[in-house]
Amino acid sequence: MIERYHPFRHQLHQSGSRELQIFSILAQSFFQPFTLKDNLMVILTALTAGSGLGFNRAMLFLVDGDRLKGEFWLGPASPEEAASLWQILSTHEIGYAEIIDYNRKLLLDENNPLVQKIKRVSFPLHAPQPSLPALAASSREIIHVRDAFNEPLVDPHFLELINVDEFLCIPLLSPDDIFGEIILDNAITRQPIKAQDIELASLCGLTAGNYIYITKLQQRIVEMKKQAALGEMAMFVTHQLRNPLVIIGGFVDQLLSPDLDEKKKMRNLRIIKEEIARLEQIMNRLTRFFRIEIREKVPVNLREIFKITVETVKPLIKSTRINLETEVEPGLSHVFSDPVYLGEALRNLVENSLEALKDRGLVRLRAFRENEEWIVISVEDNGPGIPEFLKDKIFEAFTSTKEKGLGLGLAYVKRFMEASGGFIRVESQEGRGTIIKLYFKAG
Repeated sequence: MIERYHPFRHQLHQSGSRELQIFSILAQSFFQPFTLKDNLMVILTALTAGSGLGFNRAMLFLVDGDRLKGEFWLGPASPEEAASLWQILSTHEIGYAEIIDYNRKLLLDENNPLVQKIKRVSFPLHAPQPSLPALAASSREIIHVRDAFNEPLVDPHFLELINVDEFLCIPLLSPDDIFGEIILDNAITRQPIKAQDIELASLCGLTAGNYIYITKLQQRIVEMKKQAALGEMAMFVTHQLRNPLVIIGGFVDQLLSPDLDEKKKMRNLRIIKEEIARLEQIMNRLTRFFRIEIREKVPVNLREIFKITVETVKPLIKSTRINLETEVEPGLSHVFSDPVYLGEALRNLVENSLEALKDRGLVRLRAFRENEEWIVISVEDNGPGIPEFLKDKIFEAFTSTKEKGLGLGLAYVKRFMEASGGFIRVESQEGRGTIIKLYFKAG
């Protein structure tokens, strides 16, 4: 005999402490850095372990194309194993984290008989006469089977596999998709499956289905963002490279003209040389941006790298009223970093400040201890500040307010700091200036 239900939109009973415990565990697991299959295993663990819903075993099937394929099967393989496992679980020292870890090891054990069996099982979803597990998934219904050995809808091969008279099929659904199915039984205790068990198992199925849906949606969004970012990057790089190439092509055409005098030929060659240098600069910046690789961090003398940075940017402040100051906290001599990448990062930040100030103002390079854990290098200016609409975008690659900027400066600095094990913070007020802080681990 089979009974069919639509998945329950469940309301907790007043005496629902068991339910609250289970769904608290499920909710907590979804905030952990688990994989999709890990979290599905957590759901099956909640259905079968300790003071869970009372089921002895749980099978998980996932949709793969037009088939329902076995993924894993949790629970004891024999009464002897059940007695041993439940004795362990009855101790107060064992919590769900330990149970989940135990189940993960079981699933990785190639000699586990349940794992061996479930991996060989699959059902076509759209067969003319679908097997009972496939019927539950395709009809989007919960199916409760009793007297399975006399039920013609139960596939004989599946019955041989599960070898129980009563079981429950819970489809994993979202509003638009079917993701799989959980099959539950009490093969060891032979306890009957009650209405409340079905209701709670249904809610676990809805939780699992919605979790799979959200996970797949997040993956789709990430993929779309990657594709969009690649498209934008390709367009941006193409635009940056096209301009100098067009200029070079135009002046080469002129050089081929027999009527061009020597003076104009020399002018054209000079312009071509400048545009080639510009192309090299663009390619070098792109290469540095995509190839940040810090193999070793060494003590970098702060006063020395500040001095080098100032010397490098001096030509930019010549004939301006910009003051460039440096300050290192007494007793602080160095940070552990890559000197080449750090020098490039500081030049990027100082050049940004100088361009913001135009021809007057103050830029200050400072190094100080934030606390025992962090050393900070800051680049401060009293320029116009960062516009509000740009604050959330300043670290995005290829975002620039400069007419000839690549938009890689701050994105490069952020990537460098992340590769260094540090981080970057920005404080800015329109009309009052900007402070960019680089945080390095002390020692």
